[in-house]
Amino acid sequence: MPDRSAVIFDFDGTITKPCLDFDAIRAEIGIAGGPILEAMGAMSAPDRERAGQILNQHEWEAARTAELQDGAAEVMAACRKRGHPVAILTRNARATLDHVLQNHGLVVDAIRTRDDGAIKPSPEPVWSICREVEADPRRSWMVGDHLFDIRTGRAAGTRTVLLIVEKSLPDYAGEADHVITGLAQLLPLLALA
Repeated sequence: MPDRSAVIFDFDGTITKPCLDFDAIRAEIGIAGGPILEAMGAMSAPDRERAGQILNQHEWEAARTAELQDGAAEVMAACRKRGHPVAILTRNARATLDHVLQNHGLVVDAIRTRDDGAIKPSPEPVWSICREVEADPRRSWMVGDHLFDIRTGRAAGTRTVLLIVEKSLPDYAGEADHVITGLAQLLPLLALA
């Protein structure tokens, strides 16, 4: 088993400032509530295709105007400089993620999106990333702003970091190993491990 640790970041709301209006997407698709991808999975093929087009349209609009969280590029670069492979794990589409990474000049060692198979909160994408970058999941970090990020990391055996920016502490914050209010606060945590 490799002994190095990867840093796996969520994308929307973690690397980028939140820019997807999930309530508007649900309303346009016709979903009452809950996770969008799971609701789409229960739809008929024509409805799922229509919902996918709506979701992709919203993601492309967000990708075109995406702004990075304060310090995102610097923290990602610092992680890589310290020998931590950096990965993105997102429920977004690969094409929109690639667009934002290229637009902002971000370099990552691995990517998993909804186009790659299992999605959060499954631990499988984390394990797949760790295999690809030769990192130990038990020494790695899952960093995100949503319950799915924390539960994914927990299920995969990683350390978990909840990012809270411009919102109140959610009920599930206690499930995370660490809570930070800015990405720069991640670097001292990595040094302690």
